[in-house]
Amino acid sequence: MRPPIYGLLAEFGDRDRLLEAARATGAAGYRAVDAYTPLPVEGLADAIGFHHTRLPWVVFAGGALGALGGFGMQLYASAVHYPLNIGGRPLNSWPAFIPITFELTVLGASLFAVFGLLALNGLPTPYHPLFNVDRFELASREALFLCVKSKDPNFDRGETRAFLEALGPSGVWEVPW
Repeated sequence: MRPPIYGLLAEFGDRDRLLEAARATGAAGYRAVDAYTPLPVEGLADAIGFHHTRLPWVVFAGGALGALGGFGMQLYASAVHYPLNIGGRPLNSWPAFIPITFELTVLGASLFAVFGLLALNGLPTPYHPLFNVDRFELASREALFLCVKSKDPNFDRGETRAFLEALGPSGVWEVPW
């Protein structure tokens, strides 16, 4: 039995070939695909299926929690825990709570954005299997790579390799764990 692998990595010579390969991979039904380039390639995110992210919902949740926490804390402090009658105003005079509520909304959204971004991207990643391929060190300088991960339901080591080789890459490598 062959050892499990992370996926198959194909190197392409230019942006157009990488973009065509990414589109062909998506059309063939592969969904667990990732691309690595030193520069942005227009249309590549759509070609490999990066359409939606959950980060806006995470940021919204952080902002809502911050707002509710800030408003609730002030309401509890001024109306329940330490009520003071200042100038005959009601104890829950909400216009006075707006600055702190706004600040805690921004703080909550910011913290959730930073930590949500790290969590959704799986960071920090001290080890990644792609670094086991020697050619991958060129991904930050000049090489363009397309990786089909073994967790894809359509992944078959032999068939996927033949599919990638048919797309005309300069090389296809198995990525060990």
